[in-house]
Amino acid sequence: MTSRKPDEPLARNSRLRLVRPRSLTTARRAATTRRTRPAPRPPEGTPPRAELARQARLVLADAVRIARWAATPRGPQPGLRAATAQPASGSASASLSAPSATAAEQAAAALDLTPDRVRAGWDRARLAGLVELHGATVRPGWRLQAWDRDDSAVLRGWVALLDAWSLVHPAPEGVAPGAVAEIVEAVPQVLSLLQLSQGPVLVPVLLDLLGQRVDELREERCEVPGDGAPAQPATPAERLPALLDWALEGLAEVGALTLDGEAGPEGRHATLTPLGNWAVWVKLEQICVAAQSPAGNIEQSAADMLRGCARLTPGPARDEYRAWLAARPLAGAVAELLAAARGEDALLRGLAFEALRVVGAPAEAEVRAVVAEPSLRPYALLWLAEYEGTDPDDASEVLTREEATWLWVDTAAAVADHGESELLVRHLDSAVQGTVPALLEEVRAVGHPRTVQVLVALAAAHPDPALAKAVRRAAFQVHTGTP
Repeated sequence: MTSRKPDEPLARNSRLRLVRPRSLTTARRAATTRRTRPAPRPPEGTPPRAELARQARLVLADAVRIARWAATPRGPQPGLRAATAQPASGSASASLSAPSATAAEQAAAALDLTPDRVRAGWDRARLAGLVELHGATVRPGWRLQAWDRDDSAVLRGWVALLDAWSLVHPAPEGVAPGAVAEIVEAVPQVLSLLQLSQGPVLVPVLLDLLGQRVDELREERCEVPGDGAPAQPATPAERLPALLDWALEGLAEVGALTLDGEAGPEGRHATLTPLGNWAVWVKLEQICVAAQSPAGNIEQSAADMLRGCARLTPGPARDEYRAWLAARPLAGAVAELLAAARGEDALLRGLAFEALRVVGAPAEAEVRAVVAEPSLRPYALLWLAEYEGTDPDDASEVLTREEATWLWVDTAAAVADHGESELLVRHLDSAVQGTVPALLEEVRAVGHPRTVQVLVALAAAHPDPALAKAVRRAAFQVHTGTP
């Protein structure tokens, strides 16, 4: 067996890279096209996506104009967010960030809008992901940049606004936070009835359904105080009509439904718009997918679900991610995935971000928030680069040399814990450094907590005695802190 000198350049043809190689990326794309069942069709009468996107653009027209004005260098970028509104006591629907009076007046004059429309449009722009705030600077979000050419980006932005309807429309005064939360949690049932009815539904009918759903939610939470006395409901029955009106008006405000103008003898009617009908159908379809989880991971925690997906090929793994995500509230699911990524298991870290790729746009804010965490930063930067349209094969260019080295060690830790020795040896060839001494020097400097274990495992697995000796020496030096 011929041995390689320690400073000999590393091979570059590894099948295990820091960023997925072209061959594996192509295989994953091919797996995506092999469906186990035909793609579901939306209900008969649903407009084409181009028409739905046109309607969504109309709903968000003010928000887009304000976002573009705020994100241009000549717009007063700090002003639009200079005054931050604090949520009112007992209200979950206060403005996320209110522009200052001066900024609102400037925007109103420039765009020929009233200051109130500017404030409302600014909230919508933030909720729909049209703008990003970086300190005192407003930057256009990816959706805004793709707004005129990408119907999918438009529809995702509108769905994000729909999901945040309770932040767009202020809740009635004096309503307890628990009551607001109950109504928000019960509204999907109301929307489902509207979607299944395929036409107008009397508001009193919706009120009966809302009351039943609120009661079910209380039973699921087992709201029984410790002293055995009857629990006081968060939402008194006499407040339900006003809270239903609030919900319906909020959903109408974001373009999900329409309410007839006057109350007739039987009460008002509510009807889903084509956009609302399509969005509810999409969410119901996701629930159906969740019910068909092929590997049975729906009820598992995020960490256990990811472990269960570790041996699956990319296509089936994505099916599991979708099923698991569809079975729980999205915000909580994203938080649970990130919690799993923060653990000690490097394999789960990588898989968690694969699952977050399935989530897509709704996870953007949470992923951006973890960029400051050293252990998650390389994964988050790659996720964001791909989300913003960078080819996966080129995404590694967003990483610094130090970040790429840290990710190399983290990936090696995952392979050492869960893979085979041959894979660990091949992983050596994926390093960005051109020589083994350069790699070892930078690995030692990057300070990954698993550095010693990774180097020891690599030395034990590598068939080249000279290289293994150099790696063992580096592991000893890291362990003892000697130069």
